[in-house]
Amino acid sequence: MENTPLAPPHAPAPAAARGRVLVVDDDPTVAEVVVGYLHRAGYAVERAGDGPAALERFAAARPDLVVLDLMLPAMDGFEVCRRMRAHGPVPVIMLTARGDEEDRILGLETGADDYVTKPFSPRELVLRVESVLRRAGAGAPAAEGARPLSGAGLRLDPVARSAFRDGVGLALTLREFDLLAFLLRYPGRAFGREELMREVWGWDFGDLSTVTVHIRRLRGKVEQDPARPRLIRTVWGVGYRLDLPGDGTDAEATESAEGAESAEVAEGAEATAAGAVADTAEATDRTEGAGRA
Repeated sequence: MENTPLAPPHAPAPAAARGRVLVVDDDPTVAEVVVGYLHRAGYAVERAGDGPAALERFAAARPDLVVLDLMLPAMDGFEVCRRMRAHGPVPVIMLTARGDEEDRILGLETGADDYVTKPFSPRELVLRVESVLRRAGAGAPAAEGARPLSGAGLRLDPVARSAFRDGVGLALTLREFDLLAFLLRYPGRAFGREELMREVWGWDFGDLSTVTVHIRRLRGKVEQDPARPRLIRTVWGVGYRLDLPGDGTDAEATESAEGAESAEVAEGAEATAAGAVADTAEATDRTEGAGRA
């Protein structure tokens, strides 16, 4: 492991801190390594060792982002995430045990913005924190991205970060909002999962099932019948496309793709999860085991 200065449980904010991060993990070694790397990267960091302590710290001083372990005593990370989100939106990166595919998917469905599998590279975690905070802080987008977006009863305001369907407000997470906004900017155009991950998440690497889960969650919020989506379509062998009424897209061809989607998702999730674990393990070896739990 690198010789990393370890920050105290309440790390003082460095000058011109890049943001406030709450790290929640009951493993002191993992927590110290994560806090140390984030502190060196310029973040003000606090620590909590269990769910109740995390909720107390969260209520006392709202962090800009939470790094949250799933396996916590007394209260698991899913419940901690739900309770935090009940008080308002906050970006959450979940830490999950290696190979727990169901936990990773459930974490995303709970509303986590990203996840990192253990063992992990602390440098990779810092990059994920930077990426999520960059998206969360995009409150003053460029002129092209600032204009309101609308279609098929949907209306999004990227500046206000507000979304409506037929005049009713939509409770979208950070990534769900960005994903829907991106698709609304390019109606009728099909995007692969790799392209969506690059354009929406800002990653050139990662588990592509992340995109699949967010598409499913988004359909549940914008489609009249999520089981038979008419807006966000699956394009077989390509990825996804947002269709607006009257844009001339081939609905019949897309309907056949919806029926085959589950097999594609299962196969793709298994392959990409295995690749993500291998990449993470390789990165961890290069840092001589930093962050192993």
